Order: sequence, then structure tokens, then C-alpha cells
Amino acid sequence: QVQLVESGGGLVQAGGSLRLSCSASRSTEQSNNMGWYRQAPGKQRELVAGISRDGSAVYADSVMGRFIISRDNSKNTVYLEMNTLKPEDTANYYCNARPTANWHFLYTGSWGAGTQVTVSS
Repeated sequence: QVQLVESGGGLVQAGGSLRLSCSASRSTEQSNNMGWYRQAPGKQRELVAGISRDGSAVYADSVMGRFIISRDNSKNTVYLEMNTLKPEDTANYYCNARPTANWHFLYTGSWGAGTQVTVSS
């Protein structure tokens, strides 16, 4: 496994933007795929976006067109640019790294501690 450190969460008004960052301790096959999941109180964890080492990405329908995921392989870092934020985006956001892009498995791979994103209306 790899250690993941997130940053960039916070409080923002609806319509605003935030950028999350997540750095992996090392580059191995365990970080071939990196992504972001989120979990709000009382709700199931869900995939927000994921990106493979070659740059291919997937997004949840709810964030398509508003969020952009990217990665810098030289820095072992993945980013999540979140635009036009809505109150329903409020959740704890977790960085994830996994060897294969099996994003539908919600608890696979290495995880960061999470960073809180709160969007006020």
C-alpha cells in the first residue's frame, strides 16, 4: 500500500470552486489508478472521479461537467478541480489509490484520511 495525504478542503459558497490535492508516498503499481470518493453523513460512499496513469478518467454523473480530475505522475499527485459547487457536494472527500481501475469496489486499495468539503447555500 501507499500513504496518501490530502489537502484543499474547506467551506465555500454555492457556485464557488475548490481544488483538492492528494500526494502518494511513492509510485508503484498500487498507484496506477488514483481517484476521489466522497461520503456524506448517512449516505453510502460514492465514486466522484478516477484517473489512470495514462490519463483516462471516469466521473460520477452528478459531477460531470463541473469537476475535473488530473494527475502529475512526476509528483505522484492527483488533483480534483471542483467548480460550480452545490450544497449536495458537501461530504468528506477521500483520496484513493489502487492497482486496477475497478472503481465500483468502494473499499479497495489505499486511502487518505479524508478532507471535508462544505458548500453553503
